[in-house]
Amino acid sequence: MNRHFFATYGTALAALALFVFFALAADNFVNPTNLLNVGKQVSFLAILAIGFSLAFTVAELDLSFAAVCSLCAVVAGGLVFRQVTPLLAVAAALGVGLVAGVVNGLLVTRLRIPSLIATLATASVATGTGFGITGGVAFVGRWDPAFLALGRGSVAGIPALILWTAAVALVVQFVLKQTRLGMHLVFTGEADEAARLAGVKVQRMKVVALAFAGFTAGLVGVLLAATLNSAAPDMAKDYLLTSIAAVLLGMTMFEPGRCNVPGTLVGAATIGMLGNGLVLMGAPYYVQDIVLGLIIVASVAVSAAALKKAAFGI
Repeated sequence: MNRHFFATYGTALAALALFVFFALAADNFVNPTNLLNVGKQVSFLAILAIGFSLAFTVAELDLSFAAVCSLCAVVAGGLVFRQVTPLLAVAAALGVGLVAGVVNGLLVTRLRIPSLIATLATASVATGTGFGITGGVAFVGRWDPAFLALGRGSVAGIPALILWTAAVALVVQFVLKQTRLGMHLVFTGEADEAARLAGVKVQRMKVVALAFAGFTAGLVGVLLAATLNSAAPDMAKDYLLTSIAAVLLGMTMFEPGRCNVPGTLVGAATIGMLGNGLVLMGAPYYVQDIVLGLIIVASVAVSAAALKKAAFGI
């Protein structure tokens, strides 16, 4: 009983212990303003991680989401910079993200290219396109307040970024746990051939999952541009490893060995706490990278089989 409990909740308890440690050791860590800022920063990471986790659920890797996110930020920011209506700018950015995800899905299912290779290629195209649009210079200016409110606004005192994260998490959790689509996505990732024989449209499930990963990349691109009032072709690059780490860390808790939304959220919060707490304690900037690497290694030790299948289809 105790072994099962710690296997299920041990990582979450470690995250709680980490919070207590920083609360005691880092000045101003539990200051409400600091915690709110951490929550806002974690929002970007959490949404991208949830998108990546859905692709991982069907045993595919999406390594393009950070580059696609940057491209979508450039699309949204560039249009708003040119005084295009915010609604159109947002729709265009989300559309670019969705198309990128669908392309990834078709490369994997139709051309049979391993997702590791296919999405790296998409990432390269997205990065090149972003630099081509901007000329390597970020879009900055006085943008439409309606657009900026998407990232900077609040509802009943709750920051919009946290509300966006909650909305994405609730939708994905509902789909995975309460719908036939979610069941088919899980079956596809766990045993695609058996799922196919049972009547599941396996290829369609993979396209759907990768398309959603692209869509979430587009959403975060919009939110980044709206929050920072700028758009650069590489602005989301640092979220690639941290998002993957959040998903892998989440797979060590609640449903060990499986992607799950609560675990991904706790994983993202843990990584956010680490970065913030170490900065407040005056740790050198490279310590966070070292700790992140250790987290990835430890997490992969638990989910190595799933990661191998997702990367290479074996």
